[in-house]
Amino acid sequence: MPGSSDPEQGWKLHVAATVLTANTVLERLGPFLNASKILFKAPRTLQELSRLNSGLFYGYTQVGKCFTVYPASDQECVALAERLHELTCDLATPSVPFDGRYREDSSVFYRYGSFKRRTTTNEDGSHTLAIVDPEGKLVSDSRKSTAPSWANDPFQRSINDELQTDASPLGKTLRVFRAMSQRGKGGIYHAADFSGPVPRFCVLKEGRKNGEVTFDGRDGYWRVKQEKKVLRRLQRHAVRVPEVYSSFEADNNFYLVIEYIEGVSLERLLARRKRRLPLQRCLQLGIQVAQIVSKLHSAGWVWRDCKPANLIITAGELRPIDFEGACKVGARNPLVWGTQSFLPADFKDIEQQSQPATDLYALGVVIYYVLTGNFPAHEQPLSIGKLRRGVPSAVLRIVSELMSPNASRRPSAWSVAQRLTAVIASRERLDERYVLAGT
Repeated sequence: MPGSSDPEQGWKLHVAATVLTANTVLERLGPFLNASKILFKAPRTLQELSRLNSGLFYGYTQVGKCFTVYPASDQECVALAERLHELTCDLATPSVPFDGRYREDSSVFYRYGSFKRRTTTNEDGSHTLAIVDPEGKLVSDSRKSTAPSWANDPFQRSINDELQTDASPLGKTLRVFRAMSQRGKGGIYHAADFSGPVPRFCVLKEGRKNGEVTFDGRDGYWRVKQEKKVLRRLQRHAVRVPEVYSSFEADNNFYLVIEYIEGVSLERLLARRKRRLPLQRCLQLGIQVAQIVSKLHSAGWVWRDCKPANLIITAGELRPIDFEGACKVGARNPLVWGTQSFLPADFKDIEQQSQPATDLYALGVVIYYVLTGNFPAHEQPLSIGKLRRGVPSAVLRIVSELMSPNASRRPSAWSVAQRLTAVIASRERLDERYVLAGT
């Protein structure tokens, strides 16, 4: 970090990189910056860079900030930006949110901020990162803007740099009004589609070029484009996935416009309830999830992201969403995909990932969660019977088989739906006998 004689704030540069280009960028920048005695910092490992670029661990504003360079003056900042651009202009790069971009498609970004950690205290007692204004007062160092109003931009960007391409419907027939989520690979937005005779609400999924690149070379752009293909194919097999309205490219990113499903996720429904759902309702939900997974497998696809957050309850029906990680049965996918709680503890075999058994384990976790309100621990999960009384033994066996570490023991989703249906029918027959006995 800067020493006592170095400036405490000013224009700093960020050189963005992916896990595939970071080593090359360091090999090019390191000798030059060290020889020039210019301060800079970078993540210690590629794993740490992957966490940084996801936007989930250190905040969305930190996406892309692989190398941070601290120029001694505005003039040096401009000269450095040109040199760093020359060294990295041929490399793929993610965007740095809210930073200014040195040139179109450049890896070099810039913003005004503090060179060392300083904070100011807010009215509620919390602390905010700070810079010093022209009056000598500590003010908030906003990470969501390139610079405060009183800082002169030495790069003098043209407003034309911010305009959308003419071919993009953004701001024209497609108007975004709320961001649902933002991360390195792209955003998800609520929008209104005015392209047809009747306006309609929709969801806009953004896949960013070079956003959250993984070691297989796939980025946000690839994943959203892949989801479009999956949704279209699943629709042809009568799976009730969100309808695809349209897609387009803008600023090198890929955008997918899909149906907005009004409702609440199964995860949110269960989280906000003070009491668990009645057993009958749990079994009915389990049947619906099993039927969805069964249809996916019959269509030749593995979901790889079956979980309550991706199941929307609308008008009493479950609708599945989020198919960025879906793949054809038997396809090779070199990297693990999915949420840790829904993957077996020893999930290391690459070949398993494209097999239905992956979804079947997750199906077992979903049913376990719906029944108990808890996620099972990987090491010796508590039996459902210890967390909830009165669960039929047939249901306990189904969940146990689905969550078996032996993938070959897991029953098909179709079989699970049939067996849970039989449990409900058996309970109904038993209730009828009680009623008749009472009369």
